[in-house]
Amino acid sequence: MDDRAPLRFHVPEPEFRPGDTPDFSNVPIPKAGSVRRPEIDADPESIRDLAFSIIRVLNRKGEAVGPWAGFLTDEELLEGLRHMMLLRTFDKRMLTAQRQGKTSFYMQHMGEEAVSCAFRKALEPGDMNFPTYRQAGLLIAGGYPMVDMMNQIYSNEADPLKGRQLPVMYSSKEYGFFSISGNLGTQFVQAVGWAMASAIKKDTRIAVGWIGDGSTAESDFHAALVFASTYKAPVVLNIVNNQWAISTFQGIARGGSGTFAARGLGFGIPALRVDGNDYLAVHAVAKWAVERARRNLGPTLIEHVTYRVGAHSTSDDPSAYRPKTESDAWPLGDPVLRLKNHLIVRGVWSEERHRQAEAEINDTVISAQKEAERHGTLHSGGKPSARDMFEGVFETMPPHLRRQRQQAGV
Repeated sequence: MDDRAPLRFHVPEPEFRPGDTPDFSNVPIPKAGSVRRPEIDADPESIRDLAFSIIRVLNRKGEAVGPWAGFLTDEELLEGLRHMMLLRTFDKRMLTAQRQGKTSFYMQHMGEEAVSCAFRKALEPGDMNFPTYRQAGLLIAGGYPMVDMMNQIYSNEADPLKGRQLPVMYSSKEYGFFSISGNLGTQFVQAVGWAMASAIKKDTRIAVGWIGDGSTAESDFHAALVFASTYKAPVVLNIVNNQWAISTFQGIARGGSGTFAARGLGFGIPALRVDGNDYLAVHAVAKWAVERARRNLGPTLIEHVTYRVGAHSTSDDPSAYRPKTESDAWPLGDPVLRLKNHLIVRGVWSEERHRQAEAEINDTVISAQKEAERHGTLHSGGKPSARDMFEGVFETMPPHLRRQRQQAGV
């Protein structure tokens, strides 16, 4: 007889479920300024430890400390604060617009504003981002017109994408923002391919890939790492670990690797983890990785440790799978408040000026929304022409599409 115990199927479970009291006291958070900053050309093997720590700059007093501090001026930090506040206010208005039926769908960035807003300021014109649906801060920090973003969300007559993309799936070659793919994970491979092409053409532009923690379970993620490491592609590969995919916690996709950044080590890729709620830390790590790519030193994998405060999307109810108070207990805090407090400590900001900025930004976003809605919303006003669905795909339209367009009468 076989006396061995039967096999057991293991399904990872989050530490907290609805009704539990969240407690992150056991999560190791290094002190701000305690993680070393290696040289740009450091050998990946010599910095393996950075895949298991968290690079932080802002301490609990709001001070910038350590070797990753000091790369931004007060003016640049004030601009960064405004970008994050703009994104947060934009989110609030567009979420309300969706609830009012003015658009079908929306996805917020609450709690993750520093990741994309700070990273964008480390890039140069011509660099290309291959984003997910939660990196609108790349556009806002890059100066992309907010009215155009709203037009795209409403799919109105002024939608720059002519109604051919889902709301929030922006695209702008001029602003280095590749069309968002609804098939999650594909953008990682596309970023590596674009970077390889840039190197083949002997260009100077680099690519940046973005992926969420859940999508790292897709095969495209691993294929991207293979090609990036083999061909030393000039690319920065970002994993935004906001702790939750659509409704599954990050442990499902992470597996037994310990951290998402650690997955880069098996490919010989330098891997770092950064406090994604620390604007200064994100920018400093981005500058390090971007410079490495520009020097032909190959790819870098960055895990941004952050937290998705809101729902995954307007069609999601997070109270079904996590405690309502979990975001309040998150130990890395609010990126907007942390940068605000740092600027107050530096003496270049105040509570009063912050309130004034909030009011000014709110007026700016409302004004942009009114302008966009003059062009129409989901159920009212102007719409893109049906003819547009046939344009912009093929240089020479194939016969079957010409027949379909004729049949449609457009």
